[in-house]
Amino acid sequence: MIDFLYSIDVAIFRFINGTLANPVTDKLMPFITDVTHWYLVYVLLWFIILFKGGKYRVGLAIGMILLVIVSDQISSSLLKNLFERARPCKVLENVHLLVGCTDSYSFPSSHAVNNFAAAMFFTYFYRHLKWILFSVATLMALSRIFVGVHYPSDVFGGALIGLVIGYSLALIYNFVLVKIYSLFEKTE
Repeated sequence: MIDFLYSIDVAIFRFINGTLANPVTDKLMPFITDVTHWYLVYVLLWFIILFKGGKYRVGLAIGMILLVIVSDQISSSLLKNLFERARPCKVLENVHLLVGCTDSYSFPSSHAVNNFAAAMFFTYFYRHLKWILFSVATLMALSRIFVGVHYPSDVFGGALIGLVIGYSLALIYNFVLVKIYSLFEKTE
């Protein structure tokens, strides 16, 4: 059964990474997948929340920092070392590799975990942004397959893990923020 699922994973990987490859995706996907580009997006989002985020803006700006730390540590330090899955660019032949192939493990995709956690967390507080947040997260996650460093199951699993982390932290954070702000409102 595991071999069958792996063969499906490889077939989908080959379709996205090879068959769908073209000059546009070859230029666009490495740009999208580059961590320095999405850090800029997160810094911009952080400032928008801090200055235009409404009643809980300071708390949410702090929450964003905690979210990135928690989701990244769960995926990079805990789960990758638990599953120890080799990247497709390390074990498959003829991978259309558009970025460097690191020695870190493949499952789950930390890009997918972090971006879906952020999308879920901020959708909880800013529902009107859900389409843009999840579109960016999906594009980021798919870019990892296009550039040849993750299997589809790494990305799908990472997205699910990110959704759980983002929603859980949003619930906890909402509870804490409401309690803290209600204490300040009572003292005024």
